[in-house]
Parts: sequence; structure tokens; C-alpha cells
Amino acid sequence: MMYIGIDLGTSAVKLLLMSADGDIKNVVSKDYPLEFPRAGWSQQAPQDWLSQTWAGIKELLQGFDAREIGGIGVGGQMHGLVVLDENDEVIRPAILWNDGRTGKEVEYLNSVIGKQKLSTLTANIAFAGFTAPKLLWMKANEPQLFARINKIMLPKDYIVYMLTGVHSTDASDASGMLMFDVEHRCWSKEMLEICGVREEQMAKVFESYESVGTVKTDVAAALGFPNGVKVAAGAGDNAAAAVGTGTVGDGNCNISLGTSGTVFISSKKFAVDSHNALHAFAHADGSYHLMGCMLSAASCGKWWIENILQTLDYRAEEAAIENFGENNVFFLPYLMGERSPINDINARGTFIGMSMDSTRAQMTQAVFEGVTFALRDSMEIAKQLGINVTKTRLCGGGAKSRMWRQMVADILNIEVEIPAAEEGPGYGGAMLAAVACGEYSSVEACAEKLIKVTKIISPQPEIAAKYEKQYQKFRKIYPTVKALFPKLEKE
Repeated sequence: MMYIGIDLGTSAVKLLLMSADGDIKNVVSKDYPLEFPRAGWSQQAPQDWLSQTWAGIKELLQGFDAREIGGIGVGGQMHGLVVLDENDEVIRPAILWNDGRTGKEVEYLNSVIGKQKLSTLTANIAFAGFTAPKLLWMKANEPQLFARINKIMLPKDYIVYMLTGVHSTDASDASGMLMFDVEHRCWSKEMLEICGVREEQMAKVFESYESVGTVKTDVAAALGFPNGVKVAAGAGDNAAAAVGTGTVGDGNCNISLGTSGTVFISSKKFAVDSHNALHAFAHADGSYHLMGCMLSAASCGKWWIENILQTLDYRAEEAAIENFGENNVFFLPYLMGERSPINDINARGTFIGMSMDSTRAQMTQAVFEGVTFALRDSMEIAKQLGINVTKTRLCGGGAKSRMWRQMVADILNIEVEIPAAEEGPGYGGAMLAAVACGEYSSVEACAEKLIKVTKIISPQPEIAAKYEKQYQKFRKIYPTVKALFPKLEKE
């Protein structure tokens, strides 16, 4: 049998065809637009996801026998609010994970409802990207649309719904809504009440590797599938990427350098850090994980090199960088505000330390270093919990950069492992589908069989020592300028 993994990303949907033994047979990517109707707002049309996913599936299967497809698994961008009316029509564009319009709602949840209560109910506190603040925003600003809501979904669950007709979600993705009791893996009735929604509007919760149903007959005919193709519940993109890199079980780490950046630590036990600086979520393997998420990671590099320097030659820009660990220029990578660990929607990208002799290469170096320093901020929180991470898997578009791989190893002073499969969330989705179809007994068994590490990058002691001093400088910058950001916004 073969399995399809779908990675519903922010800028494109990526589809992957995998054989039962883990061999990637084909990969297809389909772009769709991203809307920024106001500064700090970010939204998309779910219909664009659907049309491009359908087109991508047809292209993916060209030259292959669709009758061999056993199952489909979807990994997708988390936290986005998708709302349907009683006729299953999309009510408004989906408000995305990197949208910052919910400042008032986040303040209400964290200050009035209270961080301690939120943490008790959901294991997390409110962040601007989470789904609950979006619902409160919609209730306050679009009451007529809010009143029409019949179904509340996350982005990848909309694709699963259109495939199967089943209103479902999975525990890992639901964890990022701030409406889910992560420890007990069920909806928090009190949080639903706070958000003004009913439990019947929420999806049925599955484990990521469970089958929610089969592809509808009419959809199967349109896409060329045989009847009976199973669809796994799937996972949030970070949990799916963790599965796709073998970051399952207890105490393993994966860092993703995608549009956003994450530090993902798998755990058999439920745990919450005292300041809720890291997210405490359910994992796609049926256990739990801690995660630090920064809103702008590889997107910082894309912004700097393509938008500012106006070139597509990433290698040339990276090749010009010298003297690692000795840069006098620093960059705060908060282009869309920031989540972990500072939770500040007002924070903005900032260069500091330039002088008349600062070079283009130093500015470029500062961007990549700033993202990596910010990832270390989350790793430092994990250390405070007694978690000693000595190595990490690395995935995402940024992981293709040899320079950045080494920089991660040196700044975090840990070994970096590169998995053979580079399609983290899509590969993880296909693996979840294989488990849902009984190809493997568990997610861990599937990962043990399929995931191979092709390269290990070790930290360079001399450069790592230099970066230790640089990081200590970096971590002082944000607390010093923090009070300026809201003033700049208001003025």
C-alpha cells in the first residue's frame, strides 16, 4: 500500500506519496495567497486550501496506481480559526496563527480570567495566535457572523472534513486552541463557556493516528481514489514534523526552521513550566510535548534576503559571512510580534550595534544568529525544568542551509541530526496514515522503522564558547527595549 501525507502550510500545501516501507515516491507543492488586510492581521480563504489540495492530489498521483492508496494523513498550520454555518459554508476568511489582532482578548484572558486559571484549565496561557482569543474577537467585532457559527475547525480539520464528512480534530492540534484540557485530552467545558460556544460546535477529538473515517464516495471518484481510503485524524504541523523526524517517546528534541520556528521536546509525562513560557501540548504519538514557538524564523531570512537585499542567491549571501561568534550587530527576530517565551504582540524586528564599518554580511549574519538565539531562549526554559537536551533533530526549509545547521549546533552547543526525509510534516502525516491503516502497531514503532539520520553536525568548541558570550549579550537586548515597542505602535 501507499500513503499520502498532506502538509497544509501558511504559504503552500505540500503533498507527499510514501510507500509502506517509508520510501518517498513523489512530492508536490501548491501555493495559495496570504492576506494582510491590516497591519498585524493575517488570514486566508479555506476554499484556496481545498482547491489547491485537490489539484495537488491529482498531480501527486500522476503515473501511480491510485488503487494502491491505503490512507491519508494531514499535518497543518495550527491555531487558525475556521468557522462554518449550518450549510457548511465558510463564514469568513480563516484567522491564522500569526495574526495579531487579538491584543485586547489576550489581555482579558490573561488578566481577568487569569493566567493561573487558564493554566489549570488548559495547561497554557493566552497568546495572540491561539484560537480562543480569535473567537472572542469575532464575538466582539463580528457578532452577526459569530451568531451563524455551526462548526468550529482548525485549518487541517477543514481538509479532513471535506474528505470524510466527519467533524474531527486531534489532541495535538486541539491543544493549541486554549479550549482543550491537555492533561485529560478533552474539551474544557469552562473554557467553552468563557468563549461563548457550545460543545456541539466543537469537533470530536481523536488521537492523531486514529482513523476518523474514509474518503467520501463522491470525493474519491473526483480524486481517482478507490472506495475505503482511510483518513487519519492527523496532527498540528509541529507534532506532525516531530513524527516525521522520529521525535517521539520520551526526552527527544526537534527544532523546526520553517516560516515559524519551534523547539519541540517529546515527553511521556504531562508537565507545565511555572511561567507557561513553553506550550504544554498533547503529542501525536499519544503522549505529550513541550514546545517553544517563535513566529518568524526562516521567514526572517526570506524577508531580509529577498525583500530587503532583493536577491534570491541565498548561498552567496551566506558565503560572505565570516568570523562566526564575533559579530557586533544583533537582530531581534520579532517581525510579527513574538510568542515563546516573551509573549509580546508589540515586539518588532530590531537591529542594534551597527557602526560605520558594519557590512552587508554582518547584517545578514545577525538575522540568522538572531533567530537561533531566540530558539535558544526556549531551550533555556527547558533547562530550568531539568530537561537536559544534548542533541536535536532539525527540519524545515532553513535546515537545508549548511551554514545555519552549524550555527544551531554552535549557539545551542548540542549535536544536530539531519533526518533522511526532509518533508517533516508531510512525512509525519503519511506515517500517521500508515499507523491508522494498521501498517504499524504504533507511531513509535513506525518511527523506529522508517526514520534514518543521514548527517550529524557537532558543535565547534571554540566557536560555541564565543557564541555563549554573544548569547548573553543578546538576551539583554529585548528587556532593555521592551517598553519602547508599544509606544512606537501608538505614535
